Amino acid sequence: MIDGGLDDWLESSKAEVAAAIADVPRVRSLLVATARAGEAISYSALLAQLGTRFTRPKMRALCKTLDAIDEAGAAAGEPELAVLVVRESDGLPGQGWWAGGHAQRLGHEGPWEGPAAHALVDRLQAEAFAHWQAR
Repeated sequence: MIDGGLDDWLESSKAEVAAAIADVPRVRSLLVATARAGEAISYSALLAQLGTRFTRPKMRALCKTLDAIDEAGAAAGEPELAVLVVRESDGLPGQGWWAGGHAQRLGHEGPWEGPAAHALVDRLQAEAFAHWQAR
């Protein structure tokens, strides 16, 4: 142990990463920029923009932030932004998005993968792109 130097730095670094992931206005602004660009973004790329690398716990924390962003957006009449955050493997949102009720609120009761899932995600992403590109 180094007189708290390394330990203090590690704790500070963890706190900074947690604060960046939970920073709703910052994450929202990154997603709005992504929507204006007409693109989706992977969980890894979004976490990298927040100054950290992908881990499952960080992704789960990010999903809580995404839920908060979409709740506020829905109250303001805005389209979903969380749908822009996707897995690199297939371009679809992760299980948390599907299980969290996003798809069910939109009438999708089918599987989380495949043509119907892609069609729903494509439609929602197109809505987000059109909304934010018009502003």
